[in-house]
Amino acid sequence: MNIFLIIAVGLLPSLFSLWMIRKSHMQRERLLRQAAMSPRTQLGQSRLNLSDRYYLEGVGYLIGDISCRYNAKSGYVRCAVNPSGPCEGCRYYEPREFTTDNEKKV
Repeated sequence: MNIFLIIAVGLLPSLFSLWMIRKSHMQRERLLRQAAMSPRTQLGQSRLNLSDRYYLEGVGYLIGDISCRYNAKSGYVRCAVNPSGPCEGCRYYEPREFTTDNEKKV
């Protein structure tokens, strides 16, 4: 009888640990499912300033200052240095160098 008690007491911590791990995995999966099912506007669009967003023909919607060197040319991220913005007064702003067709041929 004592041997069964020793085995049971020895296995209880590992069984409790496995139960807690399973519970946390289930909670994480539930949260991921909720995030995947929610509309995109609730996830990231609420943080964006829609006045900073514009449509460029052939590219789509962009945000941020397109003349900046670090602009991501994306509708979701402004730039690599300051992704959430704002672009006005950004200390990392560097003007983009534009080349013409004549400069490329030389």
